[in-house]
Amino acid sequence: MQAYYNEESVGEAVRNSGIPREEIFVITKLYPNQFSDPEAAIEEALEKLDISYIDMMLLHHPGAGDVDAYLAMEKAVEEGKIRSIGLSNWYVEELETFLPQVNITPALVQNEIHPYYQENDVIPYIQGLGIVVQGWYPLGGRGYTAELLGNEVISEIAQAHGKSSAQVILRWNLQKGVVVIPGSSNPDHIKENTELFDFELTEEEMERIHDLDRNEKHDWY
Repeated sequence: MQAYYNEESVGEAVRNSGIPREEIFVITKLYPNQFSDPEAAIEEALEKLDISYIDMMLLHHPGAGDVDAYLAMEKAVEEGKIRSIGLSNWYVEELETFLPQVNITPALVQNEIHPYYQENDVIPYIQGLGIVVQGWYPLGGRGYTAELLGNEVISEIAQAHGKSSAQVILRWNLQKGVVVIPGSSNPDHIKENTELFDFELTEEEMERIHDLDRNEKHDWY
């Protein structure tokens, strides 16, 4: 994404990975400061990534010109430049206003979701529209991860399963039908974050985590 200054490095990594292009799924975003000229922003992303096409492009958060930016992404889908499109940081009220103005239903909505900010009304609404929900900051986000991973309830559940607190939180998301994108630069943590399919949380454990909701957002979007 342009605002993260990482499209060129991601593109280079994809090209040099030795992995067939079709086996890598690349998501990038348009930031609101790009909504005024979305066509140029899309071309810039394609040029910087230099990976033939973009698998998915999202609007980073609502802003002036967001509908026009989305319509430009729709045109890029028709032209084969982008495979799928979606939104980030859109909630019920925003979606109710936005969706009637566009033609392609977003494939995905990406929002902040973690045990302290659960979006228990938002997730079913989005899923009910046939849209995939993806959670960012699944482990609480910068400055909050240690507290969340040390939460007594989550730690007890982790111990019962012989898993880490991070794995329990990620598994909780998956059982809610939420796709998770935990971030880490530690190879051991990256591997651990994929080992989520050999255990299952009980209904009681899911409910105990449900009860941790504080409606406590850790970023402003």
